[in-house]
Amino acid sequence: MTRRDFLAASAPLGAAQARVEAQTGRKRDLLASLWSGGNLAAANRTFHAFPAAGERAGWEGLPADARAALIAAGERQLQTTWDVLPASSALEFARNGNRSHYEGMRDRRRRKLQDLVLAECAEFKGRFVDEIVNGIWLTCEETFWGVPAHLGAQQARVGLPDVTEPIVDLFAAETAALLAWTLYLLEPQLRQVSRLVPDRIRFETARRILTPCLERDDFGWMGFHGPPPNNWNPWICSNWLTAALLVEPDQKRRASAIEKIVQCLDHFLNGYADDGGCDEGPSYWGRAGASLFDCLELLREASRGALDAFNQPLIHQIGLYICRAHIAGEWYTNFSDAPARVQVDGDLIYRFGRGLRDDTMARHGAWAAFAQSETALPRGSIGRELPALFNLAELRKALRAEALLRDVWLPGIGVMTARLREGSAQGIYVAAEAGNNGKSHNHNDVGNFIVYADRAPAIIDVGVETYTAKTFSSRRYEIWTMQSAFHNCPTIDGVMQSPGRPYAASAVNCHQDDEAAELRMDIPGAYPKNANLESWKRVVRLDRARNQVQVTDEFSLNQPAKEITLTLMTPCRVSQQAGTLQLEDRARVACDPALSAAVEEIKLDDPRLRGVWGERIYRILLRAANPPRQGKWSMRITQA
Repeated sequence: MTRRDFLAASAPLGAAQARVEAQTGRKRDLLASLWSGGNLAAANRTFHAFPAAGERAGWEGLPADARAALIAAGERQLQTTWDVLPASSALEFARNGNRSHYEGMRDRRRRKLQDLVLAECAEFKGRFVDEIVNGIWLTCEETFWGVPAHLGAQQARVGLPDVTEPIVDLFAAETAALLAWTLYLLEPQLRQVSRLVPDRIRFETARRILTPCLERDDFGWMGFHGPPPNNWNPWICSNWLTAALLVEPDQKRRASAIEKIVQCLDHFLNGYADDGGCDEGPSYWGRAGASLFDCLELLREASRGALDAFNQPLIHQIGLYICRAHIAGEWYTNFSDAPARVQVDGDLIYRFGRGLRDDTMARHGAWAAFAQSETALPRGSIGRELPALFNLAELRKALRAEALLRDVWLPGIGVMTARLREGSAQGIYVAAEAGNNGKSHNHNDVGNFIVYADRAPAIIDVGVETYTAKTFSSRRYEIWTMQSAFHNCPTIDGVMQSPGRPYAASAVNCHQDDEAAELRMDIPGAYPKNANLESWKRVVRLDRARNQVQVTDEFSLNQPAKEITLTLMTPCRVSQQAGTLQLEDRARVACDPALSAAVEEIKLDDPRLRGVWGERIYRILLRAANPPRQGKWSMRITQA
């Protein structure tokens, strides 16, 4: 996935579901309580995580193909020019909502600098150094290290960054980490060009990141005010921590930064239920739970093991979420702003699992790292590429096994998943969601479900289009992919679900055993009053003996309706015969005779959706005209 696929809103859209404080009236403050008594000072020392470029034994000990690939990537970058970041491109977000043009140019700059740095470390002949210095100088001259879509946090709000008010967004923090690692790896070589190069890195990092993060507590991602924060918190903290450990020369300021980062991480953890479920979905786990791992690993390494949180049950559950969300191959359950097809960071999952001493997670990470190619090499932000490079030899020897868990129930986010048997992707897989419509990166989708057959999607959650200004604005729910009518949910007289935490399922119950897995819920609370719902009891059940999913809807209306529609979204061409819908060679849907079926084709122009589903998807509408005020319908989904 590209970095843009992970972009978060500049402000939370709503509090995540099942917040611990709301449930229990207490704060865990897990890390602060775990490390009370001043032992945070153990991390405030010289940090030597990886060999610097001049420590040749470490770099020359990397696998030969990895070193060759690093050098080749640097050589390719020597043939490219540095992208220019004009004001007119930055203004596109304010003028027409486009964020991808500017961000693409900015991301190419960062990737070029990173490739050059790693190439010089791998080769160490000096031929990349001048171009590295060019990249450092260009980066330091940028008005803002972040992206225009996040400038709403500034007071000016004029479409261009106000240099007098440094703010810390996701990518300003990532830039600081990239420059910090560059300084760590190559400071003597940079100083040979000019002593002002390393000095400039320290000056700009302090001005833009270290000082604002120390002096302010009103950045929403910190979590000191308002609801528990989303993935911005550990993502930024991991990069802020990197900069503090590698760039901050003042021991008192470095100690203050570490203490504050731990407080921020506790705010993030306070928002999680004990099951560790990520309401932002599996792709965002890569910058939620996975960035939490980045932070905890940095703290453990910096303290030489004194600060170790990997034996904590909550940390374990947060890590395991990525295995619990896995369907098969690249397919993951994708409620909220998440794509169905995710290329996860296998090395990070492996190292996280190793830290947790969890074989399922470690083996899944090793499997994922090489699922596409036996010769796959790590890519990602420099803070992840470095540990992956020095872990590559071990990872190649590690045991591999795709995580195919039979039953998962995450009550904190209201998600059930089930398959026929443990360890096999054959047969039917189902995931269903109760929950509420106040999640981070929310879609209005209470009662939604997905079905896969032999690793292939049959009934789907469409996901989200490429982000624009509209995505994180008051007009979010004008976007079709956010609406319940384009999820596998009921619509009553054209009335769809409403956004917000109060719009939620009730009477939620999950039961899983050898015979079946079943999620029950009542969902009228997800709809506004003009839906006139007294009750709508939905049951999603996987019958393991019959290899089928049965969805039962029992409803009661406060007053008569003209039409009720049940939606099914599918990537499959649909053919109809005698009350049965054939979804290509994947699945059959046996409809209730009270419902008439119609199929709409939706052509996909958005590149993000096309990358998952291809050129088109289909919307099945099961309609009941003038339905009774009380009724019960069911459908059966079987493997074709």
